[in-house]
Amino acid sequence: MSNTMNMLAPVGGNLVNISDVHDPMFSEKAMGEGFGILPNDSKIVSPVSGKVVLIASTKHAIGIDTDDGMEILLHMGVDTVELDGEPFNILIKEGDHIEAGQQIATMDIDQIKNAGKITDVIVAITNTAMVLKEIDIHVGEVEAGNKAATVSLLAKGENESDNNGASKKKVDFDELAKNIIKNVGGASNVDNVIHCITRVRFYLKDESKANDEIIKNLNGVLDVAKAGGQYQVVIGPAVEDVFDAVVSQLGPGIGTNDNESKAQKEPAPKGIWPKTKYYFSSLIGVITASMMPVIGLLAASGILKGLLSLIVSAKWLSNTSSTYMIINAMGDSVFYFLPILVGFTAAKRLGANQIIVGVIGGVLAYPTLVQLASKTSSVQMTMNADFFGIPIHVANYTYSIFPMIAAAWMASIIEPWLKKHIPATVRMIVSPLVEVFVVSAIILIVVGPVITLMSSYLAMGIVALLNFSPAISGLIIGGFYQCLVIFGLHWAVIPVVANQIATTGHSALNAIISATMVAQGAAVMAVFFKTRKNVAMKQIAGAATISAFAGITEPAMYGINLKYGRIFWTANIGGAIGGLLTGLLHVDMWGFAGSLIGFASFINPKGIDSSFTGFLIASAAALIVSFTCTYFFGFKEQDLEESVHEVEKVRLGSREPAVKDA
Repeated sequence: MSNTMNMLAPVGGNLVNISDVHDPMFSEKAMGEGFGILPNDSKIVSPVSGKVVLIASTKHAIGIDTDDGMEILLHMGVDTVELDGEPFNILIKEGDHIEAGQQIATMDIDQIKNAGKITDVIVAITNTAMVLKEIDIHVGEVEAGNKAATVSLLAKGENESDNNGASKKKVDFDELAKNIIKNVGGASNVDNVIHCITRVRFYLKDESKANDEIIKNLNGVLDVAKAGGQYQVVIGPAVEDVFDAVVSQLGPGIGTNDNESKAQKEPAPKGIWPKTKYYFSSLIGVITASMMPVIGLLAASGILKGLLSLIVSAKWLSNTSSTYMIINAMGDSVFYFLPILVGFTAAKRLGANQIIVGVIGGVLAYPTLVQLASKTSSVQMTMNADFFGIPIHVANYTYSIFPMIAAAWMASIIEPWLKKHIPATVRMIVSPLVEVFVVSAIILIVVGPVITLMSSYLAMGIVALLNFSPAISGLIIGGFYQCLVIFGLHWAVIPVVANQIATTGHSALNAIISATMVAQGAAVMAVFFKTRKNVAMKQIAGAATISAFAGITEPAMYGINLKYGRIFWTANIGGAIGGLLTGLLHVDMWGFAGSLIGFASFINPKGIDSSFTGFLIASAAALIVSFTCTYFFGFKEQDLEESVHEVEKVRLGSREPAVKDA
């Protein structure tokens, strides 16, 4: 073994001591000595020469063993394991021998920032105690491949004792597993166990039974952490060996790997109300996670649609011209084919096959079925088709998300069963065939008609409420309309609006809906102005604000408001006030385009009247109330930092027991 060697910077940027990186597990040196870089480049090179012994399934971590005996972990970003490898491109494979300075990967730092994650690239010597005598970090600006640290290694034989001369014990994984299980409360206290790159993660029935101090001091354990309902035993590079030993002793039926764990859920609490809150929270989590990857696209499309509506209202362009149709297709396509996009992202969240569920979304958005659905009202249970002789109602699923959440959930249940019962020789063809047929049929025959039935009752209730009192209907619809948007039930309202405009030329209901759009935009605007540190969230909030004021609230709803709970309800308070004033002032609309950009829809063709001034008053009230409530009561940047970064003193766990960072 050589006495000294140089380690190179894996990426260009600001080189810092490992104690200054933004991941406590590394900064506290639980993973060993090393250094970090705050990167300004995407090119990743190897810091050492050696053999590639590990590439994480999520591509965010690479393990290298050097000829000098060092075990190196190259970790790209903090909590980037949740991004499932999307920002990374790995150019090597396990078993390769690589040279120091050789390019081994790329990382998209902008994509990581936009996802609300931290980009620190960390190099840790995970067997520090066995090989390292001293390390000298060359802090400051560096380029990829520059000298980053000089390490002095222990001479051969020195690693057999620690600084006090005490003998190092080789870890007996079976013995370690036995002691861990005993001190987490025994096998009967373990509900499930998973692992990631460095931690064995237990789901315990009673966490109070675990003895932290004994587990921390076991030979082979680095530390203990608790987050997200998980009891996490930090092992380091030998985590798979310890995990296998734990699972072996716990017996069959317990234990999943990091890929399988994505679909595994935290056990539901006991009691009706806690269970209700848990399942509703889980549903909202799936919805927001499924929508987040397309939020930017929805915001951009919403802005384009709003501008196009404004241009048509100003009579600069006819809505029958080919130019209008082309631009409208650019803005509308993401909404029209939303079932395909949501199918793909929801499947990823729930652990189903993304391509297959995306194809199921294509079935729901298929032009022939859309044309069939258009022949009847979307809020009537008219049987407009039959399936093997069974009369069914085919609804219009374009713009919808909830049926695809249900489809992804069903697929995540069906796929393991198919894998178990279909022979491997024909599984590649038969499994997708059965899955597409069964899930699509259930959505079309059961889920769709149920949603349509609920929509029809909602529509009748809304019409009755409007006839009873414009003010009360404005207050109630304004306060709760965006709740319908979450589940796609707002499409029950569209035929009512269309019927009002067709028969009377104007719609008071659409005016109330417009106020809710303004309120959602105002809430996310408050987030924009109050956010100072998190650049990624500020960008999302800014784009979502413009989109909401252009009449598209989905980016605001799914990107921020719904995701952070209180913001959604402070926005609904503004919507209720705006709706109340809309009803009291008897505001009408003579077009479909709402929110601030739809101001021209409030101009009576016979001349400006009280509807336009009422629109200005109600919109201003909705904006001010929603903005003020959100700014002072609905949002604290501390909440955002804890939820998005999941660093500093609190490492929040996901509702999914899957893989957090090392």
